[in-house]
Parts: sequence; structure tokens; C-alpha cells
Amino acid sequence: MELIFSLIDILSSIYYFLIIIYVLMSWLPNVRESFVGELLGKLVEPYLSVFRRFIPPIMGMIDISPIIALIALRYAVMGLKYILSLVIY
Repeated sequence: MELIFSLIDILSSIYYFLIIIYVLMSWLPNVRESFVGELLGKLVEPYLSVFRRFIPPIMGMIDISPIIALIALRYAVMGLKYILSLVIY
């Protein structure tokens, strides 16, 4: 059981940091067009696009959807671990 929880924690932490790196890449010109930027975009953008549909940018420039996406990811992981603990124990 602990192995499953550890695996969930590791995978969610990796995805959490991928989102942060992707957001930070937006501050550097032409980085998103690189191979790494495109790869991160393919991994992260489908998840972020769900939140961008419902959360418009503030004043047309500031996108807070990644912050909400990170919070939702943490709650989803906690919920998944709770459900697994109910099913397994």
C-alpha cells in the first residue's frame, strides 16, 4: 500500500514541477518553440486547457489558471489516495 502511495506522490510531484517549468518558460522568448518546450506543451497543455476554458486572464494578461490547476492537482491526489485507502483497507 505504501508503495502505491509513494508512486502516486512521485508522479504527481513530477507533473507538478512540469507545470511550473512550463509556466516559467513563458517568461523566456522562444523557449516554448524548442524541442523541450514542445514536449512539455504536449504533456501539460491538455490539463491546463481545461482550466483556461473556465478562468479568463485577469486584465487580459495575467493567467491564473496554472495556479488553480496546481491546487486542483493536489486535491485530486489527496482524493485518489483517500479512495484507495478506503478500497484497500
